[in-house]
Amino acid sequence: MIRRIIEKELLRWKNNPARKPLLLRGARQVGKTTVVNLLAKHYKQYLYLNLEEEENARIFQQFNNIHQLIEALFFLHNKNVAEPNTLIFIDEIQEVPKAVNMLRYFYEKVPNFHVIAAGSLLETLLDKHISVPVGRVEYKVLRPFSFPEFLLAMGETTALQQLQQFPIKDFAHEKLLQLFHTYTLIGGMPEIVSTYAETRNLSALSAIYESLLVSYINDVEKYARNDSFVHIMRHVIRSMYTAVGSRIKFQGFGNSNYGSREVGEAMRTIECAMLFQLLYPVTDTTIPLLPNLRKAPRLQVLDTGLMNYFAGFQKEIMGTPDLDKIYQGQVVEHIVGQELLALKFNVLNELHFWIREKKDSNAEVDYILLYDGLVIPIEVKSGATGTLRSLHLFMDAAPHDIAVRFYKGKYSIDKVTTPSGKTFRLLNLPYYMASQVERCLEQIKIF
Repeated sequence: MIRRIIEKELLRWKNNPARKPLLLRGARQVGKTTVVNLLAKHYKQYLYLNLEEEENARIFQQFNNIHQLIEALFFLHNKNVAEPNTLIFIDEIQEVPKAVNMLRYFYEKVPNFHVIAAGSLLETLLDKHISVPVGRVEYKVLRPFSFPEFLLAMGETTALQQLQQFPIKDFAHEKLLQLFHTYTLIGGMPEIVSTYAETRNLSALSAIYESLLVSYINDVEKYARNDSFVHIMRHVIRSMYTAVGSRIKFQGFGNSNYGSREVGEAMRTIECAMLFQLLYPVTDTTIPLLPNLRKAPRLQVLDTGLMNYFAGFQKEIMGTPDLDKIYQGQVVEHIVGQELLALKFNVLNELHFWIREKKDSNAEVDYILLYDGLVIPIEVKSGATGTLRSLHLFMDAAPHDIAVRFYKGKYSIDKVTTPSGKTFRLLNLPYYMASQVERCLEQIKIF
C-alpha cells in the first residue's frame, strides 16, 4: 500500500547525519511494517528482526555487548556486517524490553547502522526498571491514511493533483466532495482502504472492521494488570466510539458503575496504545497554550471508519448530501480532526479545542491550530457565517484576523464582523481540504 508522505518523512531521517535510532509509534494495523519496508528499498542491505520470533528474541536476551549482538544478528541472518548502508528494523520490540535499552548503544557505539524500532503498546509494556534511553532515540507517529493517501491508494491521481492546487478548480469540487464522503465513510485503516480500492465493495469490509475491533478489545489482556482492569478497559473501548464529539466524564463513563479513578487509568492506558486521544480544552487565544486537564475532555478515536461501523452510522452517511447532518455534525467534525492529525508525525502533536466558560456566556470552538505563532480557530459546520457565535467570541479576544471554517461549499474568503465590531477574515474551505489547511493559510497571508 502506498504511503509516500510518511516515506518522505523517513527519508529525511535517513539522510540526516545526526540521526538517532527511531522509535516508530502507532496503533496496531496502521502500517508501520509496510512503511519501513518501503524505506528499505533505499538501502543496499535490510535486516528485519521480529522479536515475536523466538530466534530473534533470544539473541537480544543473551547479549549485553552491542558488538557481540551485531555480530550474532548479521551472522544468523546471513548479512554482511561490513556494509554500512544497512537498515535494521526491530519489529515488536516490546516483546523484549531489554532490546529497548540496547537502542542507546546502537546510537553510541555503532551509529553507522540505521536503526528503526516499532512496537504496539510500548509504553504500557515496559517494566518499571526499563526506560526508553532519553536523548538517544527519536520518535515518529504513524496514523491511519490521510485523504491524500486515500486518493493515491484509490488511483485517483488527477483528483490528488487538483487537491494540491490552490484554489481548487470549480469543476473538481463535486468529485472531491464525493471522494471525501467515501473516505469519511470507510476511514483510513490501510487494510480497509486496500480492500475497498480493489473491490469497490462496502460489504466486503465488514469482516475486516470486525477483526480490527476484536483485536483491539482482546489486546487489553496484554497490558491490564488484573482481570478487573481487563473488564474496565474492554468497557471503555466498546463505549468510546459512541462518546465521540461530546465532552466526557470519567465517572460512570459509558453508563457504567466504574469510578473516575479507574476509568481515568484505563483511558490513559488505552491512549498509550494510540486507540484514541483525549483532547483537552484551552482558554487562551495566544501562545503559549496550556490545556486545562481539570476540564472535561473530548475523545478523538483512532479512525472514523471504525467509529462509523461500530456505532452504526454507515447507512446514514451513505444517504446524506451533507456530512454535517449526521450525528449532529460530529462525524464530519471527527474526520476533520483525524485529517489535522494525519500528517503530523511527531509524538507531541496533539489536538485541542477552545472554550470560554462564563456564567451566562459559554462558548466552544471545535479545534485550534498553531500556525506561524498564531492560534487559529477552526469550526466544522455548514450554515451562515453569522451563526458562528463561538468563533466570533474567539476572534474578539484574538490578536489576529484569521479564522477557518470547514463546510460542504467551495473555497472562499469572507470578511465577517463580530457583534462587538471586530472585522476578521474567515477562510471557508470544503471538508476535503482539511489536510491542506496550513498551505491555504500560507497563501492567504500574501493577500
